[in-house]
Amino acid sequence: MKTIFFSAILFVATIFALSSCTKNDTVTPTPKTFVLVHGAWQAPYAWQAVKDQLVQQGQNVIVVELPGHGSDNTSPATLSMDVYRDKVVEAINALSDNVILVGHSMGGMVVSAVAEKIPSRIDKLVYVGAFLPANGQSLLALASTDSTSQLGPALIPSADQLTLDIKAENLAPIFIQDGSDAVKKQVVDNYRAEPFIPFTNPVMLTAANFGTVTKYYVYTAQDHAVGLTLQKRMVAAAGIKSTYTLNSSHCPFLSMPTEVTTTLQTIAKGLGN
Repeated sequence: MKTIFFSAILFVATIFALSSCTKNDTVTPTPKTFVLVHGAWQAPYAWQAVKDQLVQQGQNVIVVELPGHGSDNTSPATLSMDVYRDKVVEAINALSDNVILVGHSMGGMVVSAVAEKIPSRIDKLVYVGAFLPANGQSLLALASTDSTSQLGPALIPSADQLTLDIKAENLAPIFIQDGSDAVKKQVVDNYRAEPFIPFTNPVMLTAANFGTVTKYYVYTAQDHAVGLTLQKRMVAAAGIKSTYTLNSSHCPFLSMPTEVTTTLQTIAKGLGN
């Protein structure tokens, strides 16, 4: 009788264990929260395709509109790198979870400043064809060392020195030479002159804050705006070991959004390089 009783208990326990394993195997991974920061002469529209794909794959995504870009009409005379930084910090502080912070181009300067300000809120810091400063460097200082960039010679300062313009016919060749006609038109249609003052602002970084954040860099190998040689030099100076390469123009999220999404998902899962 005791043998039958204990056999029954063992049977029930086995069924319960198998049931628990099955449930655990089908548990959906906890979504990550991505905060995406656009670069100069662009706006949140640039990240839209990648945002849509990440959301479809179960992630949470916030795209920050920097002041003086997109639909924001803040005067360029009042803008600085600190203003950009604080806009992103505000967006992150409104969230409950730590984030994967992604910056493109000039956005790399911004996310670096954010990482210095709130390092404990950033799970991973990702640069996509982005400026990556050392302590005390400005974007202007970094860009001036880029001998392969087509951007510098194409810039047209405003009379008041508050904005930098680019002729419409130069936009696609510099930013998105590998994009479709529709994507190139999108870049032209959404173009605005860029506030100049933030380019001159040095970003102050410390080992105690910025240095503690895990960093990744995504090279844009056919970049006409931020040359690959400069990208690699900045990565080497920062000591970043985890890198990925997209054979793209300066704006891979427009020309090859699926590849960008896949790369970000790989980083989020801690896989790959």
